[in-house]
Amino acid sequence: MASDDVANLADSLAKTQVDESELSYKGQGLKLDNAQSVEKMVKAIEEFDGLCALRLEGNTIGVEAAQTIAKALEKKSDLQCCHWSDMFTGRLRAEIPPALVSLGDALIMAGARLKVLDLSDNAFGPDGVKGIEKLLKSTACHTLQELRLNNCGMGIGGGKILAAALTVCHKQSSALGAPLQLKVFIAGRNRLENDGATALAQAFQLIGSLEEVHMPQNGINHPGVTALATAMQHNPQLRVLNLNDNTFTKRGAIAMAQALKHLRNVQVINFGDCLVRSEGASAIAEALREGLPILKELNLSFGEITEDAALEVAQSVQHKDQFEKLDLNGNSLGEEGCENLREVMENMNMADKLGSLSDDEGEPEEDEEEEDDEDDDDDEDVEEEEEEEEEEEGEGEEEKSELNQFSTPPSAPRTPDVSSFLSFPSPDKLLRLGTKRSFLIQQQVDVSDVSKIVEVFLKISSVYKEDDAEVKSAVLESIDAVLSKAFLTPSFQGLSFMSPLLVMLGLLKSEDKLKPVKVVPGHLQCLEHAVKQSYFPREHITVLNAFMARPNKLLEPCSSARERLKFTLQKLTSES
Repeated sequence: MASDDVANLADSLAKTQVDESELSYKGQGLKLDNAQSVEKMVKAIEEFDGLCALRLEGNTIGVEAAQTIAKALEKKSDLQCCHWSDMFTGRLRAEIPPALVSLGDALIMAGARLKVLDLSDNAFGPDGVKGIEKLLKSTACHTLQELRLNNCGMGIGGGKILAAALTVCHKQSSALGAPLQLKVFIAGRNRLENDGATALAQAFQLIGSLEEVHMPQNGINHPGVTALATAMQHNPQLRVLNLNDNTFTKRGAIAMAQALKHLRNVQVINFGDCLVRSEGASAIAEALREGLPILKELNLSFGEITEDAALEVAQSVQHKDQFEKLDLNGNSLGEEGCENLREVMENMNMADKLGSLSDDEGEPEEDEEEEDDEDDDDDEDVEEEEEEEEEEEGEGEEEKSELNQFSTPPSAPRTPDVSSFLSFPSPDKLLRLGTKRSFLIQQQVDVSDVSKIVEVFLKISSVYKEDDAEVKSAVLESIDAVLSKAFLTPSFQGLSFMSPLLVMLGLLKSEDKLKPVKVVPGHLQCLEHAVKQSYFPREHITVLNAFMARPNKLLEPCSSARERLKFTLQKLTSES
């Protein structure tokens, strides 16, 4: 290890914030590859008596470094909280499972009794879930209260493995007289879909102690939503239910409304961007009138809800003494409907509880309402047909179906706005796609066409605005969705990605019909973001670094963005 690296690590250690029972290396950006690189950290762990919490998030840890840290943890029986999110940035996906296995085995050997396990933002996929499977089944997790696995790319397979491990944990802990009492479960942005959500729902129903469930943006449709609804009924202490950006449709919304009738402690419901539609909203309003006495927040935004149903929802919260916020933005009320809604809320002395209606879609035409009803039926028929086909394909096709879980059926509904954006990109069009934009764009991407992936990436990044936080976030979220889908799909020809990218950026001459685009700063700024993500192959960085170092007139208008990208590439190359 270089002397300046040792000095840098020493400085970081000096800045480490240590509470009475917590040792923290949070956000220090340490690159820990081998035993030597973690010597001081290991010493600090070994000398910390009564260590209850270890924060490693925001660093990058290799296999050997993880194994060395694990040795130090083998004697830390007091450890309860592992805050280990975002700690594998820049690592090969194959490195993550063995690192997790080492750390998990150490916790088991130590006889630790965990309360919090946070592995969010590690993009480890199904194999990563296998890496923590043994830990989750062990006595170390019999006491687990919070499990945070947000944005890990688990997929359907990972969801099933996780559900099975939690089931084993609950059964074994129950046999010992102290059942697992999991309170908080977070697994947003994991591509769980119906099968993954249904498997987890079965585990939730068994556990019965959940207080918070966060599963936004998972591609779950009404079969998965219905399974979750059934499970929630068996968790009477549930306070927060966040299923934002999934697709309920009428059937899923009605099933969830029935579940809510059995719950008394719910305080926050987030079904925004879930396409609950008017009939679903009416069912939810009925559930609110009958129960949920301490509800504080209700989000039914962007659900294609019309005026009458929206007014029902508003009236249903009238006697909720603790109620704080109603979000019905982005629905189909029309100008008059919005005014009527505001008037109803004002008459109930709750005008300040109503959120903005600035993104209302306007009152739908009668034909559109009829089409929505037909779409509901069509969506359900398609889903049922797909489920039957999957069953017929058998176990041999299971892995293939997981790898292609985001392929778009030929008749997938409601994606013309995405087509419009990709044809003529603009920041406004991207924002108008709503919070579901990354999923919708991801659905349109065909990973078998490498050039198309590059083209979509460049179109999205062309609208990037560094000084507009909302646009910036929307762009980065969308490119992450597209590129992670591509690079995390084994059938994707990743090695072929660089050629069309370099051609379209004007860094390489083309022998086929590909033509360079007019490069704007956003292209390079988004590329700088992408190369730092765990999904981006390390071998591509060296190639990109070599080409960016060459003089190129096409990039001169983007000199500042280019210099930043070059600096980042050089740094990542030197770290490899």
